[in-house]
Amino acid sequence: MSDTTWQIITMVIYFLVMIGIGLWAYKRTTDVDDYMLGGRQLNPLVAALSAGASDMSGWLLMGLPGALYVSGLVEFWIAIGLTAGAWLNWKFVAPRLRSYTEVSNNSITVPSFLDSRLRDSTHALRIVAGLIILFYFTFYVSSGMVAGGTFFEGAFGVDYRAGMILIAAITLFYTLVGGFLAVSYTDVVQGLMMMAALVLVPAVGIAHVGGWNSMIDKARAVDPDLLSPFAGLTAVGLISALAWGLGYFGQPHIIVRFMALRNPKEAVSARRIGIGWMLLAVFGALGTAFVGIAIFRYENNPLANPEQVFIVLGQLLFHPFIAGFMLAAILAAIMSTVSSQLLVSSSALIEDVYMTFTNRKLDAKKGVMLSRLAVGGIAVLAAGLAWTPNDTILGLVAFAWAGFGASFGPTILLSLFWRKLTGFGALSGMAMGAVTVAVWGNIDGGMFDLYEIVPGFIVNLVVTMVVSLVTYRPNAIIEREFDMAAELAKDWSKHAEYEAQMIEFRRNNPDGYKPRSATLRTEDGGEMELPK
Repeated sequence: MSDTTWQIITMVIYFLVMIGIGLWAYKRTTDVDDYMLGGRQLNPLVAALSAGASDMSGWLLMGLPGALYVSGLVEFWIAIGLTAGAWLNWKFVAPRLRSYTEVSNNSITVPSFLDSRLRDSTHALRIVAGLIILFYFTFYVSSGMVAGGTFFEGAFGVDYRAGMILIAAITLFYTLVGGFLAVSYTDVVQGLMMMAALVLVPAVGIAHVGGWNSMIDKARAVDPDLLSPFAGLTAVGLISALAWGLGYFGQPHIIVRFMALRNPKEAVSARRIGIGWMLLAVFGALGTAFVGIAIFRYENNPLANPEQVFIVLGQLLFHPFIAGFMLAAILAAIMSTVSSQLLVSSSALIEDVYMTFTNRKLDAKKGVMLSRLAVGGIAVLAAGLAWTPNDTILGLVAFAWAGFGASFGPTILLSLFWRKLTGFGALSGMAMGAVTVAVWGNIDGGMFDLYEIVPGFIVNLVVTMVVSLVTYRPNAIIEREFDMAAELAKDWSKHAEYEAQMIEFRRNNPDGYKPRSATLRTEDGGEMELPK
C-alpha cells in the first residue's frame, strides 16, 4: 500500500469522526440558545480545548514552527505574549463574563450583551458590533478555506478548488446541523490531535538527531543567534510581539466559550486545562522547529518552504498512517477555527442584526432554521471569496486579530469592570479602535512598525472612558446588575436567589427590560420557571 493511500485512509477516518459528532449534536439542539451557546452547559474540559483549538488555527502547526525554524528563539516572544494574554483572559474575563451575560438578559452573543449591559435604547451599538463581526469573520472564514485548499494541493496534488470545497463542505455540515455543541466537541477532538502531534514530532525528532544536547549543538553550529531570544530584537519588536496577548480580550469566537460554561466557578478548572494545553502546544512547536534545524539546515538541505517543517518531519519520522494523522492535525487546526468563526458570524447576523432590525422574537424551530441558513449563506460567500486565492484576503487576516482586539477588547474589559461605561462611550471607542488599526496597519516605517493593536487598544480605551465620563447617567438596574454579576462571579450558589430578587427589582424600576425566555437554567443543569 502506498504512502498516499495510508494518509488518505487517515483523512477519511478523521472526516467521518467530525461528521459523526455533528449528527450527535443535531439531536441535542432544539432552540437558538442551544444552537448558538450550547444551552450554557459546557464542562471545563470542553470549553478549554474548544477555546484553544478555535484560537490557534494553522498558525500553531505551520506559521510558528516555520518562523522559529528561520529565526530561532527570537520568534518565541509572540507565543509568550499569547500565553500570558490567554491566562489573563481566563483568570479575569471568563468568570465575570459568564455571570454578567446571564444576569443581563441572558445574552448569548457579545453584541447582545453590550446592548443589554448598557441599556442602549437605539440598539446602534449592537448592530454596529454585529456588522463588525460579520464583516471580519466572512473574510476570516474565507482565509481558512484558502488554507484548506492550499493544504490539499501541496500535500496530495489535489486541485486547489476541489480541496477547498471538501474542507468547506465537511466543516459546513457539522457546523450547520450541530451548531455550538458540534463545533465545541469537534474542537475537543481537534485540540487533542493538535497537542498529540506537537508532542510526538519533537519527541521522536529529538531522539532521531541523537538527543537534546546534540540538537542544541547542531542548531548552534548553524547559527549561534538561533539560541538567543534577543538576537536582533528591538524594543518595538518586543512590545509588538507581547502585545499579541491583548487581542484575546476581544476575540468573539474565543470569549463565547466563557459564556457557555455551566457556571463561573468552572473557569478555574478550564483555565488550568487550557493553559496546560497551550504550553504543551507552543513548546511542541518550538521543539519541532529546532528538530527541523538539526535535520535540514545542519545538513545544508534547507526547506524550500519553512512553514512545511512540521509536515516534512511527520512524513520523515513516522509510518505513513501516522504521518496521515499529522496531516489531519493540520486540517483540524484549520477546521476548528473556521467552524467557530462560521457560528459566531451566524449569531451576529441572526441574533444581532436580523432580530434587532425586525424587532421580533423567533420561536425555537424558526430560530434554529434561520441560524442554519445563515451559516450556509456565510460559508457560500466565504467560499466565493476564496475561489481564487487573493493576497488581500490573507493580508486582512494578518491584522484581523488586531482589529477584533482593538475594537472589542477595551469595551469588554470596561463593560465587566467599570460601572460608568455608557453606550455612546462604547460605540465611540469601538469605532475609533477599529479605524486606528486600519490606518496604522497600512503605514510603514518608524513608530508605525509597532503592531497596530497597541495604538488601537489605547485609543479605544481612552476615547471610551472620556466619552463615558461625559455621558454617564446613573441607572438603577445597570448598577444592580453590575454588583450582582461581580458577586455571582465569586459565588454562584446565590444564582436562584438573585434571579428572584432581580425580577422584583425590575418590576419596581422598569426600563423596558424584556427577558429572553420564561425559563432559567439552574446550577444542576435543569430549568425553573420565572415568576410572571
